[in-house]
Amino acid sequence: MKESAHDKKPEPGDLNRRDFLKRVGYASAVALAAGGLGLTLYDSRGPVPGEGQKALTGLGDFAVRAAAGSQGKMAIVRGTNRALMVEQGIKALGGMEAFIRKGDRVLIKVNAAFASPASLGATTNPDTLAAVAGLCLKAGAAQVAVTDNPINNPDSCFEISGLAQAAQASGARLVTPRADLFAPVSLPGGKLLQNWPVMAGAFAGINKVIVVSPVKDHQRAGASMTLKNFYGFLGGRRNVFHQDINGIITELSQLLKPTLCVLDGTVSMITNGPTGGSLSDLKDTGTLVVSTDPVAADAVGVELLGRTLANVPYIQMAAKAGAGQADYHQLKPVLIDTKA
Repeated sequence: MKESAHDKKPEPGDLNRRDFLKRVGYASAVALAAGGLGLTLYDSRGPVPGEGQKALTGLGDFAVRAAAGSQGKMAIVRGTNRALMVEQGIKALGGMEAFIRKGDRVLIKVNAAFASPASLGATTNPDTLAAVAGLCLKAGAAQVAVTDNPINNPDSCFEISGLAQAAQASGARLVTPRADLFAPVSLPGGKLLQNWPVMAGAFAGINKVIVVSPVKDHQRAGASMTLKNFYGFLGGRRNVFHQDINGIITELSQLLKPTLCVLDGTVSMITNGPTGGSLSDLKDTGTLVVSTDPVAADAVGVELLGRTLANVPYIQMAAKAGAGQADYHQLKPVLIDTKA
């Protein structure tokens, strides 16, 4: 959904208790203004597709095949300035022009799941979205769209998180969930994704997909990063999949192949994920990953959370299913320190 290139927001360590309470109070006011009773009345089942639609088998392969002599598949960037880290990370992989060509129509999948201010780290950071969207348009993209199917009221989630403003400021358009965007998907060989509503309509005319995600703890999955962000394509009562969280994320890894993944661990939610709610849940981890491989990106994120792959089973499961490389060192990542 929407991300914004607002003025740089203070990192968690810069906020005192009074500032924090002011922000939470402001967020609550915005929620009432933007969503009214939406947070209470929002249908948790989510949109469902119409009857009689033929099931799709996936959302598509949007990967860019690396040319001979390409500059790599992963960059790991250290720093605190998200816009600079995005720029340097993508530059290390050949620049946005290596992925986005003139006339491309780009879909950016963010995590806008909760009606939560950006300072609490539960959603994609607006500065990160704005930087990615801006580089796409600078590379010649004809259109950049931003989407997600949030858990809370979509309008409130995009507004309070700052993603709506970020998208607008960067020149991207917001695609919010509605019934006619959902179509049934039956993943070949899948046990869970069978005739399930997925936001396929958001992909109409799209030829490039970028996934922009925060690094977060997750009570059930162990971590919420790139692959877990795919959850936001699902409609229906998707909470039923919590019974097999590793299985559903593994199947989601087969749903599409993104063009590029940006995993933002500048500040990571170490505990009480995925919602958090307190600055004490966050830690300055000073790292942003840019990768063509969502599995490898998440493997780096696991380390930022102070965990191992054994703590987050779906990463190795997705790798075995062919979605990427769990041993990210095999990609020989470019290491960049923007503070050096």
